[in-house]
Amino acid sequence: PGGSRIAFLPGPVLLLGAPGVGKGTQAKAIMAAWGIPQISTGDILREIRNRDLQPSVIADRLLNEGKLHEDDLSRMAAGKLVSDALVNDMVAARLEEPDTVRGYILDGFPRTLVQADWLDGYLASSRDGFPVVAVSLRVNERQLLLRITGRRSCPICKRIYNVHLKPPVADTVCDFDQTVLEQRADDTEAVFAERMRAYAEQTAPVLEHYRALGRFAEVDGDATVEAVTESILAAVEHLRE
Repeated sequence: PGGSRIAFLPGPVLLLGAPGVGKGTQAKAIMAAWGIPQISTGDILREIRNRDLQPSVIADRLLNEGKLHEDDLSRMAAGKLVSDALVNDMVAARLEEPDTVRGYILDGFPRTLVQADWLDGYLASSRDGFPVVAVSLRVNERQLLLRITGRRSCPICKRIYNVHLKPPVADTVCDFDQTVLEQRADDTEAVFAERMRAYAEQTAPVLEHYRALGRFAEVDGDATVEAVTESILAAVEHLRE
């Protein structure tokens, strides 16, 4: 993928997949191929929370429109969940910025059917009426478990290893500086099981929603990073025909 694809108008693209399938890696590759932004609800929330350090167009707009209140800001600062309605308003404000005109990748939204229904309605009434297309990365659950629980990183050089799939020469230390490798606190089987349960309950119905609408494709996430990227690009181009 590269410059030859830059003339294509991808419109709104939703990447779906269970924890650990590689959505973040693929989003970056798609952004580069099509020259479109990634719209992340996590990034929007961080931008609003940090508005005292750096101006936030989205926060100013929502405050002026009476859609964001001091108690909402307090909840965000405390790391608490905000309402679907407020998340929808945040996304709407971000989608109205000029860099989204050709398309964008949705990251972390919609997470629920309620959010998906709102998004469909919002896009149907927007400037171009371009509906979202959804692409799901499919990876065997056992493979996902190995990817996540086997993940280790070097605290010095930041290299990433996997004790099951891409192990260091010695079990516990970095090949390059012999520093003891670290495991993230949430890269455990128990946390993985909980994240998979939440995904099945909340996000899997979103997948079925777009499948039923005929705006859905599934690609093999077990292939090489480059092959997965190519499959996603081809799937979106096909769905937009």
